Amino acid sequence: MSAAEIRSLPAVVDVVTAGRALGMGRTKSYELARAGRFPCPVLQVGRSYRVPIVGVLVLLGLDDRGGRPGPESE
Repeated sequence: MSAAEIRSLPAVVDVVTAGRALGMGRTKSYELARAGRFPCPVLQVGRSYRVPIVGVLVLLGLDDRGGRPGPESE
């Protein structure tokens, strides 16, 4: 996925989409999520895994804030 495609994703995505953005396949994404080793925060909602895209953006250095804290932390 390109940086523009990743930035255009919704606020929360499934673990497969997040994994694809990080260069992982479906199997590896689920394996890491189940083991609690996915490289960014994962939410388990029932039997589903959801990933807030902000974690992916920060991990890839695509966070538009440039590492500065947002207004919610002031």
